[in-house]
Amino acid sequence: MKKLQLRIEDIKALPSVYQQFYNEISHDIPDDRIIADPLRRIAYGTDGSFYRLIPKLVIKAKTCKEITKLMEVAAKLKVPVTFRAAGTSLSGQAISDSILIYLYGNWSNCAVQEDGDIIKLEPGVIGAEANRKLIKYSKKIGPDPASINHAMIGGIAANNASGMCCGIADNSYKTVVHMKIIFWDGTILDTSSQESIQAFQSKHADLIKEIERIRDEILADIALKEQITHKFKIKNTTGYSINAFVDFYDPIDIIKHLMIGSEGTLGFIAEISYRTVREFEHRASALVVFPDIEQACKGVMRLERDFVSAAELMDRSSLRSVENVEGMPPYLKDLNPKASALLIEVTGDSHQELQQRIDQVKQALSEIKTELPIEFTDKKPEYQKLWNIRKGLFPAVGAMRKIGTTVIIEDVAFPMENLAESILALQDLFEKHGYHEAIIFGHALDSNVHFVFTQDFGIDAEVERYDLFMQEVCDLVADKYGGSLKAEHGTGRNMAPFVEKEWGKKAYEMMVRIKSAFDPLAIINPGVIINDNPNAHLEHLKPLPAVHEIIDKCIECGFCEVNCPSQNLTTTPRQRITTRRMIARLKSREGKLSDSDKQMLERLQADYTYMGNQTCAVDGLCSTTCPVGINTGSHTKVLRSYTVGRLGNRTSKLTANNFKKTTSMIGVGLATVNRIHSLVGTTTMGGITRATRRVSGDRIPLWSPWMPQKAKSIDSSIQKLDIKQSSKKVVYYPSCISRTMGPAKGDIDQRSIPEVTLSVLNKAGFEVIIPEDRDNLCCGVPYESKGFFEEADAKSSELEKHLLKYSNNGEIPVLCDTSPCTFRMQRVMGDNLKIYEPVEFIHDHLLEHLDIEPVDETIAVHVTCSSIKMNLGPKFSAIAKACAKEAIFPEKVRCCGFSGDKGFTTPELNASALATLKDSLEGRCTSGYSNSRTCEIGLSHHGEISYQSILYLIDRCAKAK
Repeated sequence: MKKLQLRIEDIKALPSVYQQFYNEISHDIPDDRIIADPLRRIAYGTDGSFYRLIPKLVIKAKTCKEITKLMEVAAKLKVPVTFRAAGTSLSGQAISDSILIYLYGNWSNCAVQEDGDIIKLEPGVIGAEANRKLIKYSKKIGPDPASINHAMIGGIAANNASGMCCGIADNSYKTVVHMKIIFWDGTILDTSSQESIQAFQSKHADLIKEIERIRDEILADIALKEQITHKFKIKNTTGYSINAFVDFYDPIDIIKHLMIGSEGTLGFIAEISYRTVREFEHRASALVVFPDIEQACKGVMRLERDFVSAAELMDRSSLRSVENVEGMPPYLKDLNPKASALLIEVTGDSHQELQQRIDQVKQALSEIKTELPIEFTDKKPEYQKLWNIRKGLFPAVGAMRKIGTTVIIEDVAFPMENLAESILALQDLFEKHGYHEAIIFGHALDSNVHFVFTQDFGIDAEVERYDLFMQEVCDLVADKYGGSLKAEHGTGRNMAPFVEKEWGKKAYEMMVRIKSAFDPLAIINPGVIINDNPNAHLEHLKPLPAVHEIIDKCIECGFCEVNCPSQNLTTTPRQRITTRRMIARLKSREGKLSDSDKQMLERLQADYTYMGNQTCAVDGLCSTTCPVGINTGSHTKVLRSYTVGRLGNRTSKLTANNFKKTTSMIGVGLATVNRIHSLVGTTTMGGITRATRRVSGDRIPLWSPWMPQKAKSIDSSIQKLDIKQSSKKVVYYPSCISRTMGPAKGDIDQRSIPEVTLSVLNKAGFEVIIPEDRDNLCCGVPYESKGFFEEADAKSSELEKHLLKYSNNGEIPVLCDTSPCTFRMQRVMGDNLKIYEPVEFIHDHLLEHLDIEPVDETIAVHVTCSSIKMNLGPKFSAIAKACAKEAIFPEKVRCCGFSGDKGFTTPELNASALATLKDSLEGRCTSGYSNSRTCEIGLSHHGEISYQSILYLIDRCAKAK
């Protein structure tokens, strides 16, 4: 895999202490995991909050040994460090202007223990991945934040994240069993090991004594003890978890629980074991609409966790923000101006228990006026629609905001008895300070509410307005109602100046002592939780300048990153947008830039060519998890269209206008390469091509043993397949890829895709119509991906005309054998044609006409990015289940990163995306299946087994009925 080179001039440009830091760690951390270039330092300088700091160095640490070394050097040089997992945090906890330690690679171990009662996790495990491991035990981890599909365990524990169902009973604080911690001096404490505990107690006797002193002082102070107990009866993540001194006596137990919610300011959580909680099989939901917020809050007060799993409050502004979104219930538009709603979920072990709990809810709310009858549904598609209302609130505000403004989501909790009046008071503050678009929603069972509004931080007067508003919010929450200024999002930089306001002087002094005891040099994530700067919440605010309409709505939450094939190679979608914004800011001042800023702009633009453009797979999977649906790949295509140049335009037009000759030349090239391969052998061929590519400066495409042979020409005489006047007809359009690229030398089945497709259709009794002039046709994908939009649209328009002709104006379905091509065809021709790719056509039209005898083996299956966007995952699973004893869908493999020809021209992208593939197959598979020929080349190469179209699998298993 190609590695980005660390430039010594970037190290020399750093302050001397950071140069020394680099010199100290460079023997233990390889240069390709030390980031000093401006572009990636800017890229890593953002998290999900509205703050930005640019680190001096980013270190990708892979092991506890490396973390220990980094902490020892940081302590020696007194250099601050900050730990970073997924970076979805909302209060500025995961950014630094010093050393940012990023969890990279080997932090995803997950071990289920005691028949599912305990799960041991490393900090790089995504929350949802942990829950997938627990499915077969009917268990889950307690914390269930809205970001669970993206947030990692390290952040979930360090922020004491909770969510809709866990409340305060099942959060990390209540469910932690053991923990492995690395402290400021590199010492490791494993609370599951008595030997480790004894060694730690001996080495850190001063810390143990200070913990005992603080504990004894709190227990002796009745008023302080009662204050702590009272404040943690509701959700509270403001400051440290000092309830540990009340709930536990043993110093090790106190240390373990202080780490929960410490936001990386006391040490590094290298491993955590949770006690799991029940995951019920049966569930039902109801959207209960009340006349106003007061009635909704009265309703909440009658609900209990004994029979309700979740109750999400939504004010009228919340409901209004999503009422025009597709799929929302039409009655949302007709609600009265003050109406509010509770989205209630109940769960049970059986249908009978579920019904009992539904009845309990209806009985509890029987005396509260509602706008509509209370109707629960236990049908998954129906209750998912209801939950889409709740999930759509935050993105709805993000999508509607004025470009350049930031979406802010705040997070407070009130005593339950004050919930209604406190929310009304919050709404009054919105009006007073001009936040008319603000919405309120939240976890009502815990009297925990979020409020979302937009803010422009580019204008001083707007920053002042925000400050005045937040000061009054703090007065309302902390002083008037004694609530929590941060209920589940963590203190961060955002609320650090207000910790003492909420807790009072005595409790705050205890927190300062905790920080000092754990971090005597004040080098671990300074400025977070404990911060003497009263204006910290107003500094280092993140600018969001306009760049391009495709990406301007990005809120930099990081939800896109989990899908990105380049995430461990160069940059992610969020990071691409962050750096484009920096480039845009510099370019906007182009005539007034200092010499250093000019150099910075030139460097960023030059580095972005590779880090942002060339290594973007343009797969669009980022849009599937983006709250506002941004496809960063589309933006990359636009950038490519700006830089193709005159020669590129000429070449694209020439190939598009002579497409048959173009594909013919590719076929000749493949045939020539294959002949040479046969003559010299795989080892020699690999050595020659690697050397040639290296000498050419990577301009010559990479060869692999799985390079396809030239495809056989389709015999037009077999297109009717001896079927006369069949009632089942299909127009089969073989993609240009399958017409050009045949099987590789090592593929199990040496037939071409068109041969196999025709065989399957024949068995199912379909009359097949193949366009006779197909060799000149293309859907436009190769042109679109490189930014040649005019040629892409011209080719797709040409293809559409031919397909309309052969399908009798759309009457006959069209089958294309390649998923990415089909996705574009559906997108640009879908209104006029019924277009299918192999998986959907097999599932919907072929299986019923075939007798399937499954193969007695374990197969590998790769769902392509285009298939994911077409929601074909379930149909892939159904076909695999019908055709094989067992199928492996590697969890960590998403887009393969081959991206048309990137597997040849930028093979490191493909290698990075598929780094876990071989291990995921566990040596149990001899064949793999997908639905994109180019993807299958990369999958075969890195999985070291033959991957072919899923049509081959069907043909293996199917007989005509």
